[in-house]
Amino acid sequence: MSETITAAETAAPHRYTAALAADIEARWQDFWEQNGTYEAPNPTGSLAGDSERVARPKKFVMDMFPYPSGAGLHVGHPLGFIATDVYARHLRMTGHNVLHTLGFDAFGLPAEQYAVQTGTHPRVSTEANIVNMRRQLRRLGLGHDQRRSIETIDPAYYKWTQWIFLQIFNSWYDPEADAARPIDTLVAQFEAGTRQTPDGRAWSALSGIERANVLGEYRLAYASDAPVNWCPGLGTVLANEEVTAEGRSERGNYPVFKAKLRQWNMRITAYADRLLKDLDELDWPEAIKLQQRNWIGRSEGARVEFPVTDVDKITVFTTRQDTLFGATYMVLAPEHPLIAGAENGTGSIVPDAWPEGTHDVWTGGHATPAEAVAAYRKQAAAKSDVERQAEAKDKTGVFTGVYATNPVSGEQVPVFIADYVLMGYGTGAIMAVPAHDTRDFAFARAFELPMRCVVEPSDGRGTDPSTWDDAFASYDAKIINSSGDTISLDGLGVTEAKAKITDWLAGRGIGEGTVNFRLRDWLFSRQRYWGEPFPIVYDEDGVAHPLPESMLPLELPEVEDYSPRTFDPDDADTQPETPLSRNEDWVNVELDLGDGPKTYRRETNTMPNWAGSCWYELRYLDPDNDDALADPAVEQYWMGPREGQPHGGVDLYVGGAEHAVLHLLYARFWSKVLYDLGHVSSREPFHKLYNQGMIQAYVYRDSRGIAVPAAEVEEHDGGVFYYEGGKVSRLLGKMGKSLKNAVTPDEICAEYGADTLRLYEMAMGPLDVSRPWDTRAVVGQYRLLQRLWRNVVDEATGEVTVVDIEPDEATLRALHKAIDGVTQDMPNLRFNTAIAKVTELNNHLTKTGGPIARTVAERLVLLIAPLAPHIAEELWRKLGHTESLVHADFPVADPAYVVDEAVTCVVQIKGKVKARLEVAPSISDADLEAAALADPGVVAALGGAGIRKVIVRAPKLVNIVPA
Repeated sequence: MSETITAAETAAPHRYTAALAADIEARWQDFWEQNGTYEAPNPTGSLAGDSERVARPKKFVMDMFPYPSGAGLHVGHPLGFIATDVYARHLRMTGHNVLHTLGFDAFGLPAEQYAVQTGTHPRVSTEANIVNMRRQLRRLGLGHDQRRSIETIDPAYYKWTQWIFLQIFNSWYDPEADAARPIDTLVAQFEAGTRQTPDGRAWSALSGIERANVLGEYRLAYASDAPVNWCPGLGTVLANEEVTAEGRSERGNYPVFKAKLRQWNMRITAYADRLLKDLDELDWPEAIKLQQRNWIGRSEGARVEFPVTDVDKITVFTTRQDTLFGATYMVLAPEHPLIAGAENGTGSIVPDAWPEGTHDVWTGGHATPAEAVAAYRKQAAAKSDVERQAEAKDKTGVFTGVYATNPVSGEQVPVFIADYVLMGYGTGAIMAVPAHDTRDFAFARAFELPMRCVVEPSDGRGTDPSTWDDAFASYDAKIINSSGDTISLDGLGVTEAKAKITDWLAGRGIGEGTVNFRLRDWLFSRQRYWGEPFPIVYDEDGVAHPLPESMLPLELPEVEDYSPRTFDPDDADTQPETPLSRNEDWVNVELDLGDGPKTYRRETNTMPNWAGSCWYELRYLDPDNDDALADPAVEQYWMGPREGQPHGGVDLYVGGAEHAVLHLLYARFWSKVLYDLGHVSSREPFHKLYNQGMIQAYVYRDSRGIAVPAAEVEEHDGGVFYYEGGKVSRLLGKMGKSLKNAVTPDEICAEYGADTLRLYEMAMGPLDVSRPWDTRAVVGQYRLLQRLWRNVVDEATGEVTVVDIEPDEATLRALHKAIDGVTQDMPNLRFNTAIAKVTELNNHLTKTGGPIARTVAERLVLLIAPLAPHIAEELWRKLGHTESLVHADFPVADPAYVVDEAVTCVVQIKGKVKARLEVAPSISDADLEAAALADPGVVAALGGAGIRKVIVRAPKLVNIVPA
């Protein structure tokens, strides 16, 4: 074999091989870096540059932040990066000023967990991972403006993350303005008396602590004691979006429990309506928009108050206020504040003893209501929200020992707690109408509770719920059994009844029409080390004070023990202990915040990993600006509103669909706050969103179900075998180190070159569709590049073989059809079909056998340049050009050669082909009909018979129906 290879190399020393590709690619990567080829000039500031290029149409193209994993990249990771690079390269060649760069989202739990396991500081491992990933990405020839690349762990970057937090902390949402405003404007209202304090006292009469508490109820960033998702196995709390449908942590798959802790929150719920409404103007996949709409969960209904005592009342939100007369009991979430504390006898409504006549089935076998409530609350805390709401599960709960008053009927209805009601939706309390709600029906049957039919069934079942198998729910029926002393809904339709009862409730001050959202405020605290410190300190009274901007960044301290304290994953009764809280010298600090030096205590939670990625598109614009997030003129230039983009934002954002209700929702929220406060001109961060598919790979498992190395598996005798362990199973799935099926880009680049890898990944199929990796198929694109090379360069001499001749018409047609097709495919990210068109042209030139016209070769090289930039640059240089082709003009198709000279028209009589005509593509229906009827074959086939109808589909079909 070695002799054969040596002979081939001797015969063709200038053949395009992996070695030659490596040499070409390394040289051009160095050239691009040294010459700043991909640097996009800003209109002003430190990155201002070429005014001619600034005057061009701009495009801001972005990839979702990669996390610098220690495993580095596998070939699935760069799919989106290559796609945006191809798109950005085409934009540059069509006259655009293109901003395209890439940074690293480097804070977060993976680095911290790795650090705990290995003893390596998270910064050390993360920075090493970044170096490796930068090397891998550079090898792919990605055209990034490296001046703009950022890392979220850089204090110069997270200074501005902290600054944004302070803007949010120092803001409130003004419903009248429908926007965030500085908190000082709210204080001014309290001071002037135009807004009343909660207890009616003058603002000046409130203590400092009382004022802080009042403002905390309005701030967009606030601390509160609230039910949270506590994950002992990770030693931290999690946002709702980080908990799986099974009630486990998205990372690590640990059980998650409900606990009450003091945490920082973002009041994203204030923006729920705007987050919904503005989706309509975004060019996003409908599936992502639907996920956000469902997550926000807007519903219209009414708030209704049910008195419990002379002081206490239960407030419910319902979308079926028309069924209020049918409410025969109530249910509170186990976490509801009215019964919180029952386990130690401090519940606000839970009595000491069961009321007379309490049913045994209601007590759960407990001696007192407090015991029953406490036991049930602990039981519910061990379940996920999904488990609690499962339709098929048996309904469980206990009576609280108290009754509430139905405000329309005056009836006393028992109040239960049950885990199918969640604090995360509505008010954490429901009025149960068992005759017309399936879950309430099941609960009422289990606890022998009464049911009352108030919506007339239309299916003949009658009006006695005791005879029904399930509830009857309808929005198109008459209201019955709903009359009281002061109101009657009988005979009304659902819509009319809703309106009437809502007005009645509002008139008595016991309810009102309202809108509710499923969206909850964003839990923003994490009990771990590797995250941005909060720029907050607490005084001796526990009042939170923001650090002045002059003290930013508040840098993450170096600590010896940076591991969060984790616990038994199944122990819900634990409390988090943050790594920063153990660093007393950092926690307790003397500061002068304007009223003299005082001792303060720092916040010891850190921000979640989502913080840095909420605004990184803005820092790409102006990364060296020490005075602002970005110069306003620069932000307006790249991201400001324009025709077709009324909210502004990034022109194209490419990434996975898994971030629909995490990163994408959070980033939209931050963008709107910054817009309201006048810091940016764009109301949305990302105008166009594109979700790329996933590169999959076969996972091979032995008889124990353990993954075995894919590289050590062979197929033979009708099966798949692992050389060490016999037959294995095969299933298409994700690619990853843990599944032992990862293929690195370094491997492919070494064997074929980066341009081949780029072409293969783009040619595998539509970009938005998942596709299986097949290393054996990579060679197809390698051969394409070898044929391209041979069409321009003599493999024996290395000399250019193109000639200065006029191409023949067939070649011109092949060339311009390819140009036209690729020109249409590129803006629509149809790179697989663009490659097919380039391949077709290249094959045509290969088959001609003779020398290729220089004009054709040059345009072929320009066509493939966005896809395979290294070989294109090398051939462009060999063709005599001294400038890089990165900013060369993309070829333009000549319409005269795009249209076919002639097309074949089929003429049918009674469905059978009788003639084929060569006609012009632009022929009219009348001319085509005349030509068909005059054809000798058609005349002979008709044999003088009359014609009843002629159906013409110019230019390809004529169907004749004889009389």
